[in-house]
Amino acid sequence: MGNFLAGKVVAVTGAGRGIGRAVALAAAAEGARVVVNDYGVSVDGASPSSEVAESVVKEIEAAGGEAVAVADDVSTMAGGRRVVDVALSAYGRLDGVVCVAGILRERMLFNMSEEEWDPVVATHLKGTFTVFRAAAAVMRKQRAGTLIGFTSGNHQGSVSQANYSAAKGGIISLVRSAALGLHKYGVTANAVAPVARTRMSAGVPMELAEIGEPEDVAALVVYLLSDRAREQGITGQVYTAAGAKIAVWAQPRELRSAYAEGGSWTPERIAEVLPGAVGVDPMPMLAQLAGMERAAREGARPNG
Repeated sequence: MGNFLAGKVVAVTGAGRGIGRAVALAAAAEGARVVVNDYGVSVDGASPSSEVAESVVKEIEAAGGEAVAVADDVSTMAGGRRVVDVALSAYGRLDGVVCVAGILRERMLFNMSEEEWDPVVATHLKGTFTVFRAAAAVMRKQRAGTLIGFTSGNHQGSVSQANYSAAKGGIISLVRSAALGLHKYGVTANAVAPVARTRMSAGVPMELAEIGEPEDVAALVVYLLSDRAREQGITGQVYTAAGAKIAVWAQPRELRSAYAEGGSWTPERIAEVLPGAVGVDPMPMLAQLAGMERAAREGARPNG
């Protein structure tokens, strides 16, 4: 057992399998008492079961740590509140939350149904909000705490996961909003975009050049939960963890601008000025499409 998180209480959603499980185990190994939340569903969100959360608690206890299971659905306000309430009732405080829970329902945008859109956005984005909202109220009073949301490189866009990409982009904005709104209370907020071998990554339609294991991601999360990260001023950031690589994403900012003569634009004048003076910021994902389409025709997996 380590002591990087000694004395802290940490809640992890989606902690029954994959990255969430690795985060829960790593946090416990570094001295945290852990609330293990998992609704226990399949990749598409079906067939809930409480057994997966209980099994991780047993793993933590067998290794000498302390943990408690919560099987509630965090896509509901009551479920998110329950995660926080259990931490308070079991351990008397809450120092960090890590929102990993997520599902996939893939479909091209023009074929995507409401039933494929709503649960994905609810689990990822609303599920982060419900836990953040309840935890933020506690951390504000404590004047300390850490919120960690899980996003994805697919926040840049996705061919067949518009629901997932939209939710992951929303999580980044939610994290940045939390970082701004809670900074004066001593609360930090960051996002992690993992690239690791999990149930969800198994269906990625390309060979990922940089990919690691859930444990690689867990090490970064443990750091972000620590006092060391707070002391170093880490907040409002988006980090990728992909095996041996850790990277930080750029903050949104204007690249180039142009001003209208006389203070107003016409469509014709925009057509003349915008391409040269303002231009575009090329989409990295768009550049990959040709390779993906070519590989699909050849029956191979493209590199990413």
